[in-house]
Amino acid sequence: MSEKHLTETSVYDSSEIREARIRDILERVDGALKDRGYNSVNQISGYLISNDPAYISSHKNARVLIQEVERFELIEELVRFYLGSK
Repeated sequence: MSEKHLTETSVYDSSEIREARIRDILERVDGALKDRGYNSVNQISGYLISNDPAYISSHKNARVLIQEVERFELIEELVRFYLGSK
């Protein structure tokens, strides 16, 4: 383990924080939709395609949560995850 001096510049990568936040939001929305008996893949897909928040239940604040992130960010992260898992 190397020691850094207080005067050295540190690199900050916000992408890891953004990815973790999006993952957390999707997992919480998924759980809330499943609690209500919905097919979460269909509901989230409907929201992403239409931008209609009515696809997401307000149960456990899921609708508010998913709207905290731009749709294009959600789509980018889903594609990144899918392609990275191949």
